[in-house]
Amino acid sequence: MERQNMFFVATAAPTGRVNLSPKGLESLRILSDQRIVWLSLSGSGNETAAHVLQDPRMTLMFCAFEGEPLILRTYGNARVLHPRDGEWDEYYALFPDFAGARNIYVLDIDLVTTSCGTGVPEMSMVRSRGETDLVPWYDDLGEEGVQAFWEKKNTKSLDGFDTEIFGPSSPRD
Repeated sequence: MERQNMFFVATAAPTGRVNLSPKGLESLRILSDQRIVWLSLSGSGNETAAHVLQDPRMTLMFCAFEGEPLILRTYGNARVLHPRDGEWDEYYALFPDFAGARNIYVLDIDLVTTSCGTGVPEMSMVRSRGETDLVPWYDDLGEEGVQAFWEKKNTKSLDGFDTEIFGPSSPRD
């Protein structure tokens, strides 16, 4: 899992849309057989946070794009941490200091499955767009710019659910 350049996260609130997002960079840490944490950088939406606040179910999927074919899925319940939360510093210390870091997800795993993966194409990694495009863009924005971006793009899900990026029932919403 840690050797993969990309993984996918799926979440859903009890109503509304199902979200499936690709994730990359050095944003995943396996703490034990039952716990994974991953760092989410700012993006054009914040569906995962809104969904986990409504329903903690989360699935992570890993595909072997190089070498032997394999698909691995972890299923469990997650909780979302924001930079203001007491546990943030402890978990954030596990990751590089990425500009635009907004959430950490702690996934408690209750099931792991594998499948053959022969339908997944074999592909080579060319470059990490996160390292060359995404992180420098947030770094150039600076802290105030990132906060303004969150305010514009990250406070509500597509279905209007609060992401609590600025706190529960934030006056900024």
